[in-house]
Amino acid sequence: MKSITPTALNEIIKKNAHTALLDVRTPAEHAQIHVPGVHLVPLDRLDPANLGETAGFTKDSPIFILCHSGGRAKQAAEKLSRAGYQDCVVVEGGTSAWATSGLPVVRGTSKVIALERQVRIAAGSIVLSGVLLSQFVNPAFIWLSGFVGAGLIFAGVTDWCGMGILISKLPWNARTASCSNK
Repeated sequence: MKSITPTALNEIIKKNAHTALLDVRTPAEHAQIHVPGVHLVPLDRLDPANLGETAGFTKDSPIFILCHSGGRAKQAAEKLSRAGYQDCVVVEGGTSAWATSGLPVVRGTSKVIALERQVRIAAGSIVLSGVLLSQFVNPAFIWLSGFVGAGLIFAGVTDWCGMGILISKLPWNARTASCSNK
């Protein structure tokens, strides 16, 4: 799988304003901050058969894919490659690395926490609840913590996170906010 640094991609964009950029984060994450000119198609709604109609991308030209930090972009690249897109390029470190590099971004008014942080908060809350419930209610509740721990291991090994998919569908992650250039 190909990858590119944010700085190198910025140089390509300077030479060709019509560079195909794809953001596969949630609408709320996109509304908070995104790369100018990027097309938003959340990973859970990414349909390679309709990508040409949706964003005007073609199977034989490069598509540069961003998410928050790179994990969802890799999944999108694999999905698009399987569907015949020949040149899928993951932006290393995603939108987070782009912004950290001081490159231009569009900032909105949305204050939704990044999806990865929401997953960590939810997983930690469930684990802590399982421990407390097992201590004060019934020892069998420890299995709740074990289940979440096993899920986190599975997510780390496979780069597929069921909790992340569920959280991305929550109402605050589906709504968009108005954006302005800053």
